[in-house]
Amino acid sequence: MDPAELRAAIPALDRCTYFNTGASGPSPRPVVDAATDFLERHAFEAPAGEGPYAVAWDAIAAAREVAADHIGARPDDVAFTRSTADGVNLVASAIDWQPGDVVVRTDLEHPAGTLPWDRLADTHDVEVRVLETERGRLDLDAVRDAVADARLVVLSSLTWTHGTRLPVGEVVDIAHDAGAQVLVDAVQSVGQHPVDVTEWGADFVTAAGHKWLLGIWGAGVLYVDPGAHDRLRQTRIGYRSVEEMNADEYAYHTGARRFEVGTTSPAPYVALAAAIETMESVGLDTVETRVERLTDRLKDGLDDRLLSPERYESGLVTFAVEDPEATVERLAADGIVVRSLPHPEAVRASVHAFNDEGDVDRLLDAL
Repeated sequence: MDPAELRAAIPALDRCTYFNTGASGPSPRPVVDAATDFLERHAFEAPAGEGPYAVAWDAIAAAREVAADHIGARPDDVAFTRSTADGVNLVASAIDWQPGDVVVRTDLEHPAGTLPWDRLADTHDVEVRVLETERGRLDLDAVRDAVADARLVVLSSLTWTHGTRLPVGEVVDIAHDAGAQVLVDAVQSVGQHPVDVTEWGADFVTAAGHKWLLGIWGAGVLYVDPGAHDRLRQTRIGYRSVEEMNADEYAYHTGARRFEVGTTSPAPYVALAAAIETMESVGLDTVETRVERLTDRLKDGLDDRLLSPERYESGLVTFAVEDPEATVERLAADGIVVRSLPHPEAVRASVHAFNDEGDVDRLLDAL
């Protein structure tokens, strides 16, 4: 599939010029069809055939293979979640926090990556240490100072505020040297560029499929490094968390599946697998090349309003306007979908491979 075919497969693009994939991507028809077809099979055929549970777990196992391969992981090390925030909370709830424990995060994190730690500060007297950044950049010397006594370090692989790529591997090395574990929010990376979680070396990586992968809502992934389990104390448990659900004594799964508790709809994960296969058919190299060209065009037109890096790092382009919320509303009235940001107070356009030069020019003309 080439970018033009991808564009033609997305019905929403017939009605608007879409630049908000960093919030939620418009799904291609084959992705939605995959979920719909599965739902019909599961509801109409499975009860009189293989059975709904067998069909469901086979579908989830197949989707797990696809998702794990996409991020360079083993299927045993990947748990399915409902969202990125769900994955963050699963990790937060599996650590035996003690008063005075330190969580270090950047000031670039989405609320999904800040609220769980704020809550732990209230309930467990955990100290939340915030690394201040400049225009989406992280100072590694500041990281070294902050993580010296930390228990967990939290950062995004690609910032939702500026579209900058953070030095995940270097931060992981610094944190591990200090004895801390690392949780990475990779939701803005998957679907934009190749991701290999084993190269990062992080203990936990969480993401979801409804942004750059163009999947539907409700499907997230949580990668857990095999060496990270020994430092967890999980309390959530269900029949899908254990090796044998009818055994006299329970034993958690040895891998990440211990985070999965009970019955869930496989449809979002079937759609996730279809979304991954769709984006891989386009090719992430093609995605990056096209997005770089289009963001260069947009950045040239924005000139000194640009807040994101001039050189290509991602499809997220943040720029200054006098009234961000009013600008978003005005553009929406013209059929152009972008979003405002709280920090910095600005507007963000998300440029994906389904966009074209005409989309970019339409946005610039409207601005």
